[in-house]
Amino acid sequence: MNVSKLSWRWLSAELKRREVYPVIVAYAIVGWILLQIGEVTFDPLGLPGWVMPTLIVIVIVGFPVALALAWMYDITPRGLRRDRTPSPGHAADDTPSIAVLPFLDLSPAKDQQYFCEGVAEEILNALTRIRDLHVAARSSSFQFSSQGGDVRAIGRKLGVTTILEGSVRKSGRRLRVTAQLVKVADGYHIWSKEFDEDLEDVFAIQDEIAAGIADALVETIGEQEREAIRAVPCTDVNAYDYYLRGRQFFNRFRKLDIEHARQMFWQALDIDPDFALAWAGYADCHSFLMMYVDPNPVHAQQADRASKRALELGPELAEAHASRGLACLVGREFKNAEASFREALKLNPRLFEAYYYYARTRFHQGDLDMAARLFRKAADSNPGDYQSRCLRVQILRGIGHEALAIEEAREAVEVLEKHLEWHPDDARGLHLGAGSLIALGQTERAKNWLRRALELDPDDPIVLYNVACNFATLGEADESFKYLERAVEHGNVSLDWMRNDEDLVSLRSDPRYTALLQRVEAKESRHLADV
Repeated sequence: MNVSKLSWRWLSAELKRREVYPVIVAYAIVGWILLQIGEVTFDPLGLPGWVMPTLIVIVIVGFPVALALAWMYDITPRGLRRDRTPSPGHAADDTPSIAVLPFLDLSPAKDQQYFCEGVAEEILNALTRIRDLHVAARSSSFQFSSQGGDVRAIGRKLGVTTILEGSVRKSGRRLRVTAQLVKVADGYHIWSKEFDEDLEDVFAIQDEIAAGIADALVETIGEQEREAIRAVPCTDVNAYDYYLRGRQFFNRFRKLDIEHARQMFWQALDIDPDFALAWAGYADCHSFLMMYVDPNPVHAQQADRASKRALELGPELAEAHASRGLACLVGREFKNAEASFREALKLNPRLFEAYYYYARTRFHQGDLDMAARLFRKAADSNPGDYQSRCLRVQILRGIGHEALAIEEAREAVEVLEKHLEWHPDDARGLHLGAGSLIALGQTERAKNWLRRALELDPDDPIVLYNVACNFATLGEADESFKYLERAVEHGNVSLDWMRNDEDLVSLRSDPRYTALLQRVEAKESRHLADV
């Protein structure tokens, strides 16, 4: 395709997306009316002769200024807001883009939702490997269901041009899968197919669906991309079933769920010891347990061993490199962690986990500016994620960018409110979101969210630590120390994170903070001595 033609198509699409064309029309009309009024009234009013030429110059000079403002800002119900370049999954109108909805469970017992979501997620992951296709993140698209609404309305909300919806009926060893690719603009099917196969054929079904969508939406697909979307995660469908159960538990991000996920991943590996993604999932569970629950070095050792095995079995998998980076972060091997995240992003530039844990690695080292930039990239790669947004707000406030923190806190709360509609029991969303509410001055609402988080997980160290941070931000030191001490008592608090956490700045001159920091340091030292 001609480069100049492509550039004009991009420019035209951007002008349309940023609503510049209506501004041009409105400015032309208003300018013409002003000049007509001036021509009719200036002479009878006896105004000097230079007034009319000056008005003409003002109208001419004002045109490029109006264009620039229309390009940079949007008029919204909340006032004038800066326009953002579309994130992956939020592409311009003429750019191929897709959102994959969770497949419906049509199984007789209605107990296969984890499997249905897993099938859809694997197709989504395969599509992210196609460079010229924008794919909405899982956390954005999986909030919707084709059963619960018009796919055209869902597509418009997600900012994509096409929607993939489907269903799975699993009965014994038989599997029936249907998939339809729908055009958001008119609701017509672009591509559809039904499969009625043995359960063992699920991998071939996923590959065929991904390949069919790619051929329908993208003009040219390289052979390397075709190989990437044909990658088979494992050879045993029973191991795959356990892996999908593990992913479902892991995505909930709670202490008990991480334990359940670890057990599911281990069951998968017991069946298929060469399942690279299951090794990565198993490693991530131990990394999380080490970071948030129990500082026992056994978890760090298991994460190290499992992530290395994942990388040996799947050196082409971005997820394996990200898992290795997380294990290195837990082991405080910061340079190795960053190298692993960079390699993961080479393989998949849209991998949220690589940006997110890369940002946390920088935070652990005290590089808050870089951590904030990487959290922004994480949010852009996954527009439905609230964690990266809330943590970025926390950093921005800590380093003195109050105005930007407030602006982004509004965005974070908007994302969270949508998330909590579908996941009202997400304690992490509540306690992280409370920080953004505090930034907006919504103190009472923030406290209500903190209370709900504590009701859901009263002894979870992750919840307790973040509740303590929010009370410290509010200047309620006694409440903050109460929960901080409970966090240390019930689990693990990262020494590096606590030292760099600007939410706790108001506590640092308090002797209780120094004593608590020493307790955390002593706890880590004792475990290291046991290795």
